[in-house]
Amino acid sequence: MSSTERRYPDPVVDDESRPFWQALEQGVFLLKRCRSCNRTHYYPRSICPYCGSGDTEWYSSAGQGCIYSYSIARRETVPYAIAYVTLDEGVTIMTNLVGVPFDEIRVGARVRLDFVRTEGGQRLAVFQPG
Repeated sequence: MSSTERRYPDPVVDDESRPFWQALEQGVFLLKRCRSCNRTHYYPRSICPYCGSGDTEWYSSAGQGCIYSYSIARRETVPYAIAYVTLDEGVTIMTNLVGVPFDEIRVGARVRLDFVRTEGGQRLAVFQPG
């Protein structure tokens, strides 16, 4: 890795989030849905943050959405863009944007799932134009 490439730290993987990280290794982006209130939530956790139910299930996301908001970190050694992306499933997630010049990033732009590797080799979900 050169000094001009963005480096991504390793995630904290625990028993609750392990299925999410294992699915990413297979190229699948999972979300959690509550069977009690039928709402989708992200970051993956076993208890629904909306109603407190423990009756949740994993399901596969299409990995497509729109940029809700974004920020560019230019003071870093390697500048990068982060964004809130509202997925087509309705949940908004924070993610990294890749593959787009900073001056072309727009609120409302369509994005799709992509992957990068962390410093330790874990597959990480990011989003790019599309």
